[in-house]
Amino acid sequence: MTTTKNAMRWGRRGAVSTALLAMLAGALAAPLPALAATEVPTEPVISTGTTTWKYLDDGSDPARGATPLRVWTTTGFDDSAWKSAKGSFGAKGGKLAPVGPQTPKTLLNQYLDGTAAPDVPTFFFRTTFDLGAGVSDEVGSIVGDLIYDDGAVVWINGERVAGFDDGRVTETTNVEYAGSGASDPAPGRFEVDGDVLVDGTNTVAIALYQDRATSSDIYLDVTSLRLLPAGEPGVPVAVPPTRVIMTPTETPETSQSFSWLAGDVSHTSGQVQIRKAAGGDVRTVDAYAAGTVNGNPKQHFSATVDALAPATAYTYRVGLEGAWSDWHEFTTADPNDGDFQFVYYGDAQIGLDTTWPSVVRQAEATAPDSIGSVHAGDLINTGSNETEWLNWFTGMETSAATTNVMAAPGNHEYSGDKLLKSWKANFEYPHNNPTTATTGDLADLAVGDTDVAKQYAAYFEHWTQFAAETVYFTDYQDMRFITLNATRDTTFLTPDALPGCAGAECPSTKVARLWTEFQAAWLDYVLESSPSKWNVVTFHQPVYSTSAGRDEPVLREFWVPIFEKHDIDLVMMGHDHTYARGYNNDDVTETPGITDGPVYIVSNSGAKHYDLESDEKNVWTNNNATQVLRGAGVTTYQVIDVSADTLVYRSYLAEKTSAATTDLPVGAVYDEFTVTKKDDGRKWVTEAGVEAPVDPEPGTAPEPVDPAELTDETRGGVTVPANVTVGVPFTVGLGEEQSGTEVWAWLYSEPTQLGSATADASGEFTTVVPAATAPGEHRLVVQAADGTLIGWAPVQVSAAATGGGGDGTDGDGSAGAGGASGDLASTGFEASAALWAAGVLLALGAVATVLTVRRRRQAAGTAPQA
Repeated sequence: MTTTKNAMRWGRRGAVSTALLAMLAGALAAPLPALAATEVPTEPVISTGTTTWKYLDDGSDPARGATPLRVWTTTGFDDSAWKSAKGSFGAKGGKLAPVGPQTPKTLLNQYLDGTAAPDVPTFFFRTTFDLGAGVSDEVGSIVGDLIYDDGAVVWINGERVAGFDDGRVTETTNVEYAGSGASDPAPGRFEVDGDVLVDGTNTVAIALYQDRATSSDIYLDVTSLRLLPAGEPGVPVAVPPTRVIMTPTETPETSQSFSWLAGDVSHTSGQVQIRKAAGGDVRTVDAYAAGTVNGNPKQHFSATVDALAPATAYTYRVGLEGAWSDWHEFTTADPNDGDFQFVYYGDAQIGLDTTWPSVVRQAEATAPDSIGSVHAGDLINTGSNETEWLNWFTGMETSAATTNVMAAPGNHEYSGDKLLKSWKANFEYPHNNPTTATTGDLADLAVGDTDVAKQYAAYFEHWTQFAAETVYFTDYQDMRFITLNATRDTTFLTPDALPGCAGAECPSTKVARLWTEFQAAWLDYVLESSPSKWNVVTFHQPVYSTSAGRDEPVLREFWVPIFEKHDIDLVMMGHDHTYARGYNNDDVTETPGITDGPVYIVSNSGAKHYDLESDEKNVWTNNNATQVLRGAGVTTYQVIDVSADTLVYRSYLAEKTSAATTDLPVGAVYDEFTVTKKDDGRKWVTEAGVEAPVDPEPGTAPEPVDPAELTDETRGGVTVPANVTVGVPFTVGLGEEQSGTEVWAWLYSEPTQLGSATADASGEFTTVVPAATAPGEHRLVVQAADGTLIGWAPVQVSAAATGGGGDGTDGDGSAGAGGASGDLASTGFEASAALWAAGVLLALGAVATVLTVRRRRQAAGTAPQA
């Protein structure tokens, strides 16, 4: 598609103005004659049913050897021998029959021999319209809409102005196979500057491409070609912006990002105006120009507003003076509120003007209080198709302008847009993507002067730039939303100037694996440092594929161990155009219907559907995972309700095909489970109807072990210093296998409760013996939270040294690590009220010395590869 030529247009009009001034200067006394009206037509100059086209459908070259190659697109070309008819045009199996949802009115000759394949590769169309004197100068832009199958290129007066699924079109021949091979006709829209027009006759020419020699159908309908008048030079046209979208920052409680598409090519700057919904001054923030893409001459803009108040409602509008959007309202995140809901969508991709808006409407009705939505990639089918982006944003119009959109790129975002220019123009995401500072030991590969190190350095530097806004995270009310980029596109991943390197050790031999590993290292860092109780991740291609013929072993190799190590809560994926939900078998518990690890989900939110994989080739069961539910022919959306200790997931059936694998009606809950998670990291995933285990709350001590059980057979499992002093903290060792275990410590002869703690990564915790304890030999006993005896060891207790700190009897202690329950130890001995109170004071001081609690999974180390 072409780009705007405003400078040229204004130059032409300036010349006219100069000539008029000269005429005025020479004839000031003479009255001026009335100027002829030069109004731009308000009705389409081309439309279905009213426009007659000349067309060539016999497979021959319209140029017939003449030069230039595209001579047939010019006004003077002789098309008198071509057929003539009104649209729409098409064929299905050589007959006038429906092509997907479209039915052509004029039959095209589909086959070269007129009866059977091979198909005619390219069909050619021409038509004209006339403009009066001076009218072309008044046209600001031309907007065209068409529906095509399989590919198309548009010319106006011999100048190429638009292409749709035209990646295979060459400039060496007119007749060739090209296009997408999509099953149904696709809508397309283009907008081009009016400078391509002339007064008098204007010629529109179209090449319609068949994808392959055995394609089943062909279709073209040019529904409209409209001319829009130009504004005054330098004066923005009063057209509001479109594609208004909110995207999160890293700190959504105090800042917010906005993006939009300018309403007109004359909009060369943009702003956000924002104010508190309760009233107050309007604040204006300048936006930056994010670029023009896909031949659309309108500029994209983005802006981030900071210094906002948490948990506060704001209203905002975007655009510029005279061309503002409507006012929209949103509320910043509340760091003190753990209750919220969000929506999870799979691929939209197909049915963007039918299925997609219906799915979004249903989700908005089901989740009216949603703070936003996550999208698992393939928002559109072709990244370079502006009509598809228009339709996706139209479906999301309300949600995108009032709640945050957290999207991951899929493989189709790369289609026709290998550098993801459309993605980065449409969205503004946090720039906290992987860098060598956040990828751990992997970054060391780029250190040094060897060819291998230099090539690693080039890749890592390139990915640091290009991963921006495709790999990121945001923290929202105790949940860390993480987005990964699962597509391994060579064009996207390769630097322009890649240093030379020869040998198997060179990173250029394993780019796809390295890109995946690069993100895995970052993911490990991001989860290790996460301050949030809940952690969820979104990306496109699944680690456990569901549809037939698909598998992603590289993603599974590098990412699943990180998910399992950190016990991430939800893994939300797309790509397979089916539904599936399940778990890694390492997370099975003894109770049916209860697991304790990540939940892996594949969703589909569009009209494209694939078959399920066979049982024999099931990627889940063949890779140590279990599918709780899987389905085909279903279109779903998911609503996740989050509270302090629970995450309730529900998938809703939004649409289904005749081949759907469920009898549930549209609108029904299709899948459901609950994640229950305590602040100490204990977690259960329960199926619908299954109750979470009745487990002692942290701080509830189990019954002490019967002293009769403390025999030589049960001795061990615990290491303590041979001698300890009352009131002085000491370390108890349990072994790394007890890492992350909540334990209770006791001192015997009579059971004296020392309190609870969670063993650290080394399987250790710190405790202290109460000052009231009698000196002499005792036994230190350690139990699990459920009362199971872990072990015991003898310990010699000494009285505290006298002097300075008091009489050595002024406190008791508690077992614990930082963030443990903080329960004070019970002495188990008779003591005066004064001694007991003094003991409590000393225990409070001792609590400050305990170790940091680490969640069970975070301390567990890397899990076995799935």
